Amino acid sequence: MKRFQVFIAAFAVCAVQAFAAQPLATPLSPSHNFGNIAEKGGRVSCEFKVVNTGDKPLVFISATAACGCTKPKVPKQPVAPGDTAVVVVSYDPYGRPGEFNKTVTVKTNAKPSKLKLRITGTVIPGK
Repeated sequence: MKRFQVFIAAFAVCAVQAFAAQPLATPLSPSHNFGNIAEKGGRVSCEFKVVNTGDKPLVFISATAACGCTKPKVPKQPVAPGDTAVVVVSYDPYGRPGEFNKTVTVKTNAKPSKLKLRITGTVIPGK
């Protein structure tokens, strides 16, 4: 009986550790302000550094933006625990004068699975 209890206790510890092992996507900064940008200056881009602070590989599944003016690009390779990945977000200011505030949703295999990144700025018309 004592061996069975030890076996059950060991199994429970292993099961808890297996469920506890997770990737965790932690952005160094979840937002970027472009400041003033020229409407006719072309597309602008920024990089969001995301650290895997978990203990399993982090996989980027997809990234979406609410409109076609914002284009996110996520890494294709898994990110080892402790390593840093870069998510690139670009914005096309042409035909969009004034302030902008855009959100990019990045889906990963972490818990929580969705990571929100934000870009802001002001498009100066005609320059």
